[in-house]
Amino acid sequence: MPKIGNIDLGEFPLLLAPMEDVSDPPFRALCKEQGADLMYTEFISSEGLIRDAAKSVQKLDIFEYERPIGIQIFGNEIDSMKQATEVTEQANPDIIDINYGCPVKKVACKGAGAGILQDIPKMVRMTAEIVKSTKLPVTVKTRLGWDENSKYIVEVAERLQDVGIQAISIHGRTRKQMYKGEADWSLIAEVKNNPRMHIPVFGNGDVFSPEIALEKKQKYGVDGVMIGRASIGYPWIFREIKHFMKTGELLAPPTMHERIEAAQRHLEMSVKWKGEKLGVLEMRRHYSNYFKGIPHFKEHRMKLVTHDNFDDLLGTFEEIKNSFDGELVV
Repeated sequence: MPKIGNIDLGEFPLLLAPMEDVSDPPFRALCKEQGADLMYTEFISSEGLIRDAAKSVQKLDIFEYERPIGIQIFGNEIDSMKQATEVTEQANPDIIDINYGCPVKKVACKGAGAGILQDIPKMVRMTAEIVKSTKLPVTVKTRLGWDENSKYIVEVAERLQDVGIQAISIHGRTRKQMYKGEADWSLIAEVKNNPRMHIPVFGNGDVFSPEIALEKKQKYGVDGVMIGRASIGYPWIFREIKHFMKTGELLAPPTMHERIEAAQRHLEMSVKWKGEKLGVLEMRRHYSNYFKGIPHFKEHRMKLVTHDNFDDLLGTFEEIKNSFDGELVV
């Protein structure tokens, strides 16, 4: 059974990926209810934490019911990352995770996130310093390499393990690929099957269904899977995978009632946590997935993604409830 430090994650843990403007406390609450075994916060800028920037500090908010929970930090300066680790430790997470995987230009092109994959010695030094500066277990999220010609993940994972990380999550693409093409899990399997590796290895990339999750487990031997995009507006993916792995049968999709209830609760928590303006705005990316494949929904969807007033949105949810009253649409 995979363990991170002394945290037992169960037989084949399902991890919620750290996603900016997605993996916040309201969304994590829903994923936890649906069976996520380990969750990570959105990535937090080390410079922001040191400067005490409000947006960065707010992302340190974690709650008891979320445990085990990891806080993820990123940056390109070793000293800043060490200081940020100390600030993060005070928020009392179970794990500190280092983001070496974010491919976004504003992060990677400054040498942070996946950008550090162009400087492996620095990546190893930074990791070693972070491990030394905290009593908490340190984990890493990364990619196969910077581009096709630099997929050194097998060696990199071993070197990071040697300086003290306690688990690694690997997205099966290079930075250059961003999210295009198919994730290559064969290299993730190579990391897992390296006889020198003894820490948990989690795979990430294109796990969009229970069948795919089981295939990744059986074919590549990973210790667990990390789920990102498939969970956006669809926290039920966790319970569906668990049920399928246990029984071999697919659960019925959530009913219309469950979808409405989850989306409305998500909105309410979001507004409570971020304030009305941001809470309303950042919910928009979730709605199309909450109601994916629902016939005759276009008009409702348009209202959900254009209203910028909380009360108007609650009114829209009432309209949706009335329109689909008694229907268990899938």
